[in-house]
Amino acid sequence: MSFKGTEKYIASRELQLAVNAAITLQKPLLIKGEPGTGKTMLAEELASALQADLIQWHIKSTTKAQQGLYEYDAVSRLRDSQLGDSKVHDISNYIIKGKLWQAFEAQKRTILLIDEIDKADIEFPNDLLLELDKMEFFVYETQQVVKAQQRPIVIITSNNEKELPDAFLRRCFFHYIQFPDADEMRRIVDVHFPNIKKDLLNQALEAFFGLRDIPGLKKKPSTSELIDWLKLLVAEDISPEALQNKDGKKSIPPLYGALLKNEQDIHLFEKLVFMARR
Repeated sequence: MSFKGTEKYIASRELQLAVNAAITLQKPLLIKGEPGTGKTMLAEELASALQADLIQWHIKSTTKAQQGLYEYDAVSRLRDSQLGDSKVHDISNYIIKGKLWQAFEAQKRTILLIDEIDKADIEFPNDLLLELDKMEFFVYETQQVVKAQQRPIVIITSNNEKELPDAFLRRCFFHYIQFPDADEMRRIVDVHFPNIKKDLLNQALEAFFGLRDIPGLKKKPSTSELIDWLKLLVAEDISPEALQNKDGKKSIPPLYGALLKNEQDIHLFEKLVFMARR
């Protein structure tokens, strides 16, 4: 199996090498990068390219590692025992399979996405070390060992909100998705808007990368936000001239609320535009 990107996902040469190396080494692929650079979409498109099932585990601040393995529903068992339900005699009726269990028991190779692992508690990655390394775990309530039928391809994403433990990092193949340059961004845009006017795209990219270059921005606009902005520009039939800097001075691009997502950045941008006009 070799991943080269898909019609919907433009993967850099470095990212292709990272994906294929992780598959060859049978190690989880840890992907970092700015929000909106396609980390989650990578798992979706990899599953599509390899014609594999995708199992997604989206991590929250309250997520525990045990939930990825299984959960024992003691409350339901107690309620059923009070009602005299006969299924209480089989404890397996109250074992809820987690995402890792689902991936392990699959008959064909799956893609397991552990999305935004850095949102969880700092001990979360360490609590999965053995399971991701050995591809098995023990269910204490039923005294059974759950072992992967086919080793899943594990994609782990992180937005770098917190540092991950060294012991966890050692067991992963790491890749940082660099933000696309202008040429690569054109290829990405072409996937979504193959018929977009070249003049409009040129002016939009100039305005977009100009925004990203502003020092002091709290949140730089991402690839996904550029796609949203272009969708609005096309839908509203905005002319390329409306995006051009007038007389060499900065101007506020239309619908910039699709690119800037907090008051601090908007005020900073408006201040710079005002100063440039003076």
